[in-house]
Amino acid sequence: MNIISVTPQNVTEETLFCIKNIKSPGFERKRKWFEKRYAEGLQIKILKNELDKMVGFVEYVPSDSAWRPIEAANFMFIHCMYIYSKSDRNQGYGSLLVNEAINDAKKNGMYGVCTMTSKGSWLAGKTLFEKNGFSQIAKKDRFELLSLKWDANAENPKFLDWTSKQTAYNGWHLLYADQCPWHEKSVEAMINEAKNMGVNLKVTKITTAQEAKNAPSGFGVFNLLHNGRLLEDHYLSATRFRNILKKELTKTDA
Repeated sequence: MNIISVTPQNVTEETLFCIKNIKSPGFERKRKWFEKRYAEGLQIKILKNELDKMVGFVEYVPSDSAWRPIEAANFMFIHCMYIYSKSDRNQGYGSLLVNEAINDAKKNGMYGVCTMTSKGSWLAGKTLFEKNGFSQIAKKDRFELLSLKWDANAENPKFLDWTSKQTAYNGWHLLYADQCPWHEKSVEAMINEAKNMGVNLKVTKITTAQEAKNAPSGFGVFNLLHNGRLLEDHYLSATRFRNILKKELTKTDA
C-alpha cells in the first residue's frame, strides 16, 4: 500500500479522491479551496494499492482551521475519512489513514487528534476511531465528538453551540462552503428548484474556517434553514429539495 500526499502541484494528477473528474466545476471549486487551505496546514492523503488504484483518503487540518463548529486548542482535526470499496473495509486501511493524522499531529507538537462522527450521512462512524484509541467526549444532535490526546493536561475539544444561531435566519437560507466538491452541483439545482416554486432562497458562501465554526449546523459547511429551523445539514438532490419545499409551503398555507 502507498500513501500519497496531495499538493497544489500534483492535485490534477492525483485528483481529490471524492471527485476524480478534473473537468467538473465541483473539482475546480474544491481545488481552489484546497490550495488556500493547504497553506493553513490542511492535508489530503490518498491510499493506493499495489495496482495504483485508489482505496481511500483522509483530510485533516489543525483544529484552529477546522471547518466544523468545534473548539480545540493545538489539536489536529479530521474533516473526512473514507474507504471506497466495501471489500477493502475492515482490512486495517482506515487505521493507516487515521495514523497519518496522528503522526502529523505528534510531529507538529500537538496535544492530540479529534474528529466528528455520525451514523447519518457524510461522516464516518465512530467504530474505526475507537479502535485507534479515540474516546467520545461529547454528543449533540446526530454528531459525536471524539478525541485522542497524549497530553493529559490538555483541555478536551468541545462543540460550539450551533443551535442558538439558527433563529437568526428568517425566510429561506442556504449557507455552504466548497470544502465538499459536491456542494456546487447541489446548490445550483436547489437555486433552480426555488425559482421554479417562487421561493426566495438566500444563498451565502462560507469562505473562512471561522464562518464554518459559527455556522448554524453541526456539519458546518452545508446549512439549509427556513424561519429559524435547520432542515438539512448535507447536500441535497433537486428531488429531495423539491419535496422539502412542498412540505414547508404546505405548512405555511395551513
